[in-house]
Amino acid sequence: MTETHRARLHLEAAGHHYPDAWKWFDQFREDRQALGGWPETVFCPLAGAYSVVSGGGSNRVPPQLIGDVARLGALAAWRPTQGIYRFDPDLFTALWDSPISDELPCELLRRMPAWCVYIELDEQRCSEGFYGFFAHLEYDPNNAREELRFLLDTKEALTPVPLHLGAWDLKTALERMADEALKHIAGLGFPVPEITPALAPRITPLISLLLYLCSEEADYQRPPAPKPKRTKRGTRLFPPDRPSTWDVGVRIGAALRKGRAGRDASSEETRTGTRPRPHIRRAHWHTYWKGPREGERTALVKWLAPIAVNLEDDDELPAVIHPVNGHL
Repeated sequence: MTETHRARLHLEAAGHHYPDAWKWFDQFREDRQALGGWPETVFCPLAGAYSVVSGGGSNRVPPQLIGDVARLGALAAWRPTQGIYRFDPDLFTALWDSPISDELPCELLRRMPAWCVYIELDEQRCSEGFYGFFAHLEYDPNNAREELRFLLDTKEALTPVPLHLGAWDLKTALERMADEALKHIAGLGFPVPEITPALAPRITPLISLLLYLCSEEADYQRPPAPKPKRTKRGTRLFPPDRPSTWDVGVRIGAALRKGRAGRDASSEETRTGTRPRPHIRRAHWHTYWKGPREGERTALVKWLAPIAVNLEDDDELPAVIHPVNGHL
């Protein structure tokens, strides 16, 4: 018997705790235009999750349940696709160590392969009790603010981390998150720790993994977009019976290992200067613009892998398929 993935267990637990939640989210999406609308990249604003947790109407969510709003919102966005993304271990390590120093490419994040994804972490992180994370986009209709939302899956709890998106870097996004948190809890009398320095190094690698799923020429097969079906009660999205796992970086992981093997091997050619030996360059993100100089342009990001110096027999590496228009 196959063991149920922990992401699915979180989903089932939320459904048991809030038994009418999925019905309400279907209704919110059915009434999307009447509710003011939101971007296609957002499954449903967290205002919907707030309504479910509070019981609707003028009810307020008590402080001890406020975290349920972020958790339920993420799980509701993950439910229609239930995609689990599992990175090749060498690609995972290279991405984890890739610095992000430029502005957050907010436009790129709109190319996530689903409304919400679950990214597994490697064995080292799992052994430390950090198993993976959900990621999705949020939209606040009150001020048209767009956010990137993480839900960290640790042995202690599902911990929400919101980042305000805009033309600023990660440090600024974390500072804005801290400022917003202060506003919400100022009247509750709780102490507020200095969270920005602690979160920045922990969140940066997660952004790097997520950026890869959104980047040009990413090495994985993007899942098909879910198709809503019309029913007597309106349009509905029927979730799958179980999660789907998407392997990321099969081809590039093989290239990384091959490049490392070439680097580590003793080479007489290199010593005599006849030919540079294969070696690994440091990975980095490269932003470029697509479109006419005079007109609307689109920001795109490529992750330049730490390879590609004198690698041979590229045809022997595993192939990857890139479907067209496979994203939401």
